[in-house]
Amino acid sequence: MQETSYSGINGTKRRRRWPLATAAVLVPVLAAGGAVWVLRTKGSPEETASDFLAAWSRSDYAAMWALTADPPADFQRVYDRFRDDLKLTSARFTVQGKATGSGDHGGGTVRFRAAIDAAVDFSYDGELRLVERDRAWRVAWTPAAVHPRLAGGARFRVSTAKPEPAPITAADGTRIDDGSAPGSVQQLVDALKEQYGSRLAGTPATRVELVGADGKADTIAAAEKSAGEALTTTIDLDVHRAGAQALEDVSKPASLVALRPSTGEILAVVNKPGGFNRALLGTYPPGSTFKVVTASALVADGMSATQTVKCPAEQTIGGFTFHNSHYKDFGALPLRDAFAHSCNTTFGDLAVNRLGGKRMSEVAADFGFGQPIQPGVPAVRAQFPEPKGETDLASAAIGQGRVLASPLNMAAVAAAVADGTWRPPRLVPAGLVPPGGSAPRKLEPGVVAALRQLMPAVVTEGTARGIAFPSGTAGKTGTAEYGSGKEPPTHSWFIGYRGDLAFAVIVEGAGMGSAVAAPAAARFLNGLSAR
Repeated sequence: MQETSYSGINGTKRRRRWPLATAAVLVPVLAAGGAVWVLRTKGSPEETASDFLAAWSRSDYAAMWALTADPPADFQRVYDRFRDDLKLTSARFTVQGKATGSGDHGGGTVRFRAAIDAAVDFSYDGELRLVERDRAWRVAWTPAAVHPRLAGGARFRVSTAKPEPAPITAADGTRIDDGSAPGSVQQLVDALKEQYGSRLAGTPATRVELVGADGKADTIAAAEKSAGEALTTTIDLDVHRAGAQALEDVSKPASLVALRPSTGEILAVVNKPGGFNRALLGTYPPGSTFKVVTASALVADGMSATQTVKCPAEQTIGGFTFHNSHYKDFGALPLRDAFAHSCNTTFGDLAVNRLGGKRMSEVAADFGFGQPIQPGVPAVRAQFPEPKGETDLASAAIGQGRVLASPLNMAAVAAAVADGTWRPPRLVPAGLVPPGGSAPRKLEPGVVAALRQLMPAVVTEGTARGIAFPSGTAGKTGTAEYGSGKEPPTHSWFIGYRGDLAFAVIVEGAGMGSAVAAPAAARFLNGLSAR
């Protein structure tokens, strides 16, 4: 309550209490014998219109209702339909100028500007009619208060017409999203559509129409469609077909990944059978293919390819006995030959006595282990958990224990040796690679030089000798145990490079790397050479 002074007819002053929430104010008017207080309508038409429009901007229909003279029962339904029909995301309504056309008691019409964010952004001019009601200004509401042409059962309608999706192509421009590409490529296409769908789809043509009760439609606003942008992948269909043919005779689940070492571009991704993209999403112990990383750490630590090491048939490390394939004892031999013969006992012992877990972890990171990769489609990162104790470290050094990698991860390891720099693999142009991936990591020149001696020796005189690889091939076999038991099953691995091509092959549960994966890799390279 508030107190207001007024003068009685005898001139004495009295105080009267008025409600604070009154919609009117008292103003003094001079009269004979003193001032007489009269009621005046509170505020102005513009202020009420501004409050109404502000409430509309924030969809506060209760506040709008309170500012309306005799609102109809379907008041909110009209605004809900306005929002839904336009697919409204936001809107702003603002007063434009002073009230016009006022009558004897003021009021009149207040113009407003509507800025609509919806399926099509547009604006329009409308108006509110204000009347005095109970000493307050109120909106005299009709559907025209929403839109000047919204009357007689009219309502808005939004229609769209989508453009044809842009194509996804191989590196040479051949379309691969039309069902003609090999099955493994279709796996990539589906993932690319998921990742780059908005780019490929373009922008649909959208039209906002006002449809009258008679069904006639007038266009209020429109946006023309724009074509999507084509997506050119790094896939080389010749390389991919050579990979697919190389796995034709493999009876167990298998994958082949090929990269271009100088750029990190993914040239081929083959999965047999389809259904699961094991090439990019499968995680396996890499077995002896990981000795590329361990050898890199040893060379970086000061060893040379010609330095003499020991390769006994068995070696107890941290209380666990490690052994070579078929318990072979190679005695004393150069590090190069221990790598070629894939001596488990040599590399397990050297990792513990020369490197340590921290150093192994650092070098593994240089080859992408633990690093996020974003090739343009989902792909797992290689895992090298920090070793816990000597046995765990020795196991990790030969690609067992808790070390896990995908064929893509291991193809990138081979590519790093071929180019001298580990590069995150990519399937799309560099400018489209999603953020969050890893930067290239340059290897030490001495490490690269040593590995380029070690890996060719595997093919010429080591575990892959006798397999008909084309000249210039360098690689590493891998026989990775998984499961449990005295003689656990093994995955068959081979990774390698030839010129500016690096690759990885895995055949699940197929046994020795030299028996299955290496021959498949040779068929791949020979088939590619013949094209």
